[in-house]
Amino acid sequence: MNAPTNKDAYKDTVFLPKTAFPMRAGLAQKEPQLLAAWREQDLYGRLRKARAGKPKFVLHDGPPYANGDIHIGHAVNKVLKDVTIRARSMLGFDSPYVPGWDCHGLPIEWKIEERYRAEGRDKDQVDVTTFRAECRAFAAHWVDQQREQFQRLGVLGDWANPYLTMTNAAESAIVGEIHKFLGNGSLYQGVKPVLWSVVEKTALADAEVEYHEHKSAMVWVKFPVVRASMPTLENAFVVIWTTTPWTMPGNRAIAYGDAIKYGVFQVEDVGESTTANVGDRFVLAPALADAVKSAAKIGAWRLEAEFDGAELAGTITAHPFRGLGYEFDVPLLPGDHVTEDAGTGFVHTAPGHGEEDFILGRAHGLEVPRTVDDEGAYYDSVPLFAGKRIFTREGKPGDANGAVIGKLLEVERLLAKGSLTHPYPHSWRSKAPLIFRTTPQWFISMETNNLRNKALGAIEQTRFVPAAGQNRIRSMVEQRPDWCISRQRTWGVPIAFFTRKSDGEPLRDEAVLQRIRDIFAEEGSDAWFKRPPADFLGNQYDAALYDQVVDIVDVWFESGSTHAFVLEARDQLGSPADLYLEGSDQHRGWFQSSLLESCGTRDRAPFKTVLTHGFALDENGRKMSKSLGNVVAPQEVADDLGADILRLWTVGSDYADDMRVGPEILKQHADSYRRIRNTFRYLLGALDGWTDAERVAPNELPELERWVLHRVTELDQLVRATIEAYDYPKLVRSLHDFCAQDLSAFYFDVRKDMLYCDRPDSLRRRAARTVMHELLSCLTAWLAPVLVFTAEEAWLARPNADDSSVHLREFPAVPASWRDEALAARWARLRELRRVVTGALEISRTEKKIGSALQAQPKFYVGAADAALVRSVAFEELALVSSIEIIEAAPPTGAFAIAEIPDTGVIVELASGEKCERCWRVLPEVGTHAEHPTLCDRCDDAVDQLSEAA
Repeated sequence: MNAPTNKDAYKDTVFLPKTAFPMRAGLAQKEPQLLAAWREQDLYGRLRKARAGKPKFVLHDGPPYANGDIHIGHAVNKVLKDVTIRARSMLGFDSPYVPGWDCHGLPIEWKIEERYRAEGRDKDQVDVTTFRAECRAFAAHWVDQQREQFQRLGVLGDWANPYLTMTNAAESAIVGEIHKFLGNGSLYQGVKPVLWSVVEKTALADAEVEYHEHKSAMVWVKFPVVRASMPTLENAFVVIWTTTPWTMPGNRAIAYGDAIKYGVFQVEDVGESTTANVGDRFVLAPALADAVKSAAKIGAWRLEAEFDGAELAGTITAHPFRGLGYEFDVPLLPGDHVTEDAGTGFVHTAPGHGEEDFILGRAHGLEVPRTVDDEGAYYDSVPLFAGKRIFTREGKPGDANGAVIGKLLEVERLLAKGSLTHPYPHSWRSKAPLIFRTTPQWFISMETNNLRNKALGAIEQTRFVPAAGQNRIRSMVEQRPDWCISRQRTWGVPIAFFTRKSDGEPLRDEAVLQRIRDIFAEEGSDAWFKRPPADFLGNQYDAALYDQVVDIVDVWFESGSTHAFVLEARDQLGSPADLYLEGSDQHRGWFQSSLLESCGTRDRAPFKTVLTHGFALDENGRKMSKSLGNVVAPQEVADDLGADILRLWTVGSDYADDMRVGPEILKQHADSYRRIRNTFRYLLGALDGWTDAERVAPNELPELERWVLHRVTELDQLVRATIEAYDYPKLVRSLHDFCAQDLSAFYFDVRKDMLYCDRPDSLRRRAARTVMHELLSCLTAWLAPVLVFTAEEAWLARPNADDSSVHLREFPAVPASWRDEALAARWARLRELRRVVTGALEISRTEKKIGSALQAQPKFYVGAADAALVRSVAFEELALVSSIEIIEAAPPTGAFAIAEIPDTGVIVELASGEKCERCWRVLPEVGTHAEHPTLCDRCDDAVDQLSEAA
């Protein structure tokens, strides 16, 4: 072969990377194409066949509401589930995913009511079945919309056969679960105060309540003592403080603390605008006296007597409105809930308007008066205030507080008034404030069948991720009252059974209950409102003697029953599930309702592990809202950056806590994504033309390649451990760092010269490509659960690829023989020493002493042990220089050094020789070859070999 005549003549002899896998991802365009391909090939169905017979891993999907487009919280939840399912599948488990939807309940009913209000229609004037049909159609529409949106995020599952709480089979099963509680005696009808929405006219579950700042009126009220337990109380007033003046008509007692110190204060001087009089005697806690004195504008008073709360036993006061329809006595009763934190040390007790009030009243046989109706107005039977409203139908303050305060002032029982801004319960749907109101409701007892203890025992047997979730749900279950499962709504599953009109006792005839379930299974729960009661009761019972329960069951009971009609009803699943995975708010929501439902009917939890994630906030840590303009819509992210970027952000964030997201944060994750993508691209390019004939046996590999395989064993162990620990941030961070630091910044950098310039049949080139083939196999698998689209694209772009999806694979089996701790320690030191040389080269480049590292021949000063180490390898290749001089001596003054790597130093000098036109290394041998005078020995050999093969 004649010598080339120009510097570009050897360009075609260099083996530059070649691949169709593009540098620019174009995810927004590529991802829908891959989705279409997966649908066409039925990837989910193929995966189920591939994993048939494998050990099961079952994640049970907590159902989102079908009432609007998905938001970023939905995306976080579904992506974490998808990553979990795919990771377990690649670990060799049969891990099906059946998505589901909550189709009943207030969120959906509220949307239809909003439509009615906009049209000027009254929901109560619409036929029940017509209204329910509109709710059903609304839910079905959003199931279809959300199904597409979730799939766009790359979530793989049985989308053709999801579970819906509004199917006939589901509704029949839900009623069946209600009947189980009815049968075991846990379900009862009781009259208790519940959080009530005036706007929505229904009781709300704790999980449907959120707390917002609210301005409340507060009053200090005087109750005259009419029967004293000790002489010093005679002719005195017991003073209470409340932020709910409207509950005064419901007052039936005053609570005190046995261990609290109380005193009698006699007024000696009053200020302006006060309702107190000189000589008035007030009973309250001395610890709170100054605050009361200030609020009442009292100039001076003296402590006349002091005593323990226990001495108040037997004291009776009169209601402030005595003589105006409130003629009953108001006793002082001991209460454990009374504190000295605020108020007066006495707690106004209205058994119909508070849980603690109700409990205290029940313990002492107090009347529980019915004062407020379902629209938030006083009943006609309430003296003085009939018809006054606590809140309007729009959730605004009504006229009740003003009327009560005005009457207190009129009868001279108001000591002081003011206002307080404090957290107050609101409906999470209407955002309107709530009231406590006593109504007849259906409850599941926490005690009758030892449900509380069963649930607490199940909590101890459950793994929680993070572990703090266990304490959180345990404290909730320990303290929670009986479960109110009835709602006064229209859209949902009715609490379908009958009660005797004569005594209200439920009809527990199993034949009737089975008939109800059978009809529901055939026709759905609409039948309860369409068919006459006789159809359910049969000929054995006279329908005229029974009432049909028409309350709707709490939607949390429905979703809490999904284990019964999903996990237990589908052969590919099973119960208990291996994992429930939802937001941290579900400790009081779905996790708890599922736990109680299952423990109440099966004496165990429906799950083995519970994983929780935080909420998505904007980049400044604020809650997202349209008014702030800080909403990040997952659909927009997918259409702009790609779903894989959103998935990488989700899994790369510390989702055990709240997660911040926004343009800058997504940009950071896009940068991380590009580093991973470029790793795939480099591997694919370097493997151009690869065949298994090139493979080199592990024991014949050079040290550097064996070190890479050792790192593969470490990563394989880490991948499996982080999946088991659900530590996905560590998984992603470790794989990213491996790609960016171990591979791109080191291994690829070191080996690119050899890959480009060695002859194709050289052992070390074949060795590098062998290792890169293993790297591509492992990295595409390890990252497939997270970067579902990119991993698939890279896998399909590999040399000699078939059309088999990466998602049908299992993680590669990494031989234990690749692990070599001694080699790892040796190469950890070599990389440290390399840092000293590359650091010196960087400074020389900055100072323009050299243009390229290949122009340099560094003098590397090291100790004896390190000298032997660096001489045992081709250290010039590691340092990316043409040659290097290893000097076993202390570094001279002026040598570049790194403090944390002592006894080493570098002086950079220019390499001697000429530049090889093919590999660009500067070597003395360039110019010694007759046919290729501008090439080094290696390149001369490579070009000759190529010429012979041509």
